[in-house]
Amino acid sequence: MTATGTFTPQPGAAPLHRMIRSQAALETRMLLRNGEQLLLTVIIPSLLLVLFSTVDIVDTGAGGKAVDFLAPGVLALAVLSTAFTGQAIATGFERRYGVLKRLGASPLPRWALMTAKTCSVLVTEVLQVALLTVIALALGWSPHGNPLTVALLLLLGTAAFSGLGLLMAGTLKAEATLAAANLVFLLLLVGGGVMVSLDKFPDAVRGVLELLPISALSGGLRDVLRDGAGVPWGDLGILAVWAVLGLGAAARWFRWE
Repeated sequence: MTATGTFTPQPGAAPLHRMIRSQAALETRMLLRNGEQLLLTVIIPSLLLVLFSTVDIVDTGAGGKAVDFLAPGVLALAVLSTAFTGQAIATGFERRYGVLKRLGASPLPRWALMTAKTCSVLVTEVLQVALLTVIALALGWSPHGNPLTVALLLLLGTAAFSGLGLLMAGTLKAEATLAAANLVFLLLLVGGGVMVSLDKFPDAVRGVLELLPISALSGGLRDVLRDGAGVPWGDLGILAVWAVLGLGAAARWFRWE
């Protein structure tokens, strides 16, 4: 019989929702404490927005204020940097050092671990969008359109880039993931309609670039936020296809060790 005032150990896993919440909070804290990740996800998009909005360096092809063209593209860049580049690099090195293998053997199911990582990405993106919106408004940005449509574009963009990032992290070595993720980030920054209008590219090249998820996300956001368009079904369709293909491929070929 247990004496009054003492406790009997009750070993066992915590409820699933609590494990996911705790892991997501841990992932978010680790991201916010990582200087390199903060540089990629917060500082670079903010600097690009301020620099290209205030200095006439690149012809954006916009008829109005530069910030009205740049703000939607930088929001898309923020999603790319967090959901794809940052997540791919962090997950790739976690796999290399055996962190994923150990977490996979814990009471937290593997699908729940990926859910926690996705929640961490979404929390980070909310902070990014809030910061970039404040900066853009201070620069004279005048957004239009339906916020729900913007949220849908951002969510589908996050799904598409998360799938591609996890696929890269789960199939390549960590060093290769680091190099490839940064290279893709730079290439899409230049050729994804983020800072430079796709109209500046030859027709044949533009037709291919428009099928990329970053082009669909930046183009869809620009149509809604700058031009006040309705639901950009074409861009949403491209993002949905990339999301299905990326997440499906990651689920099929992701290696935990």
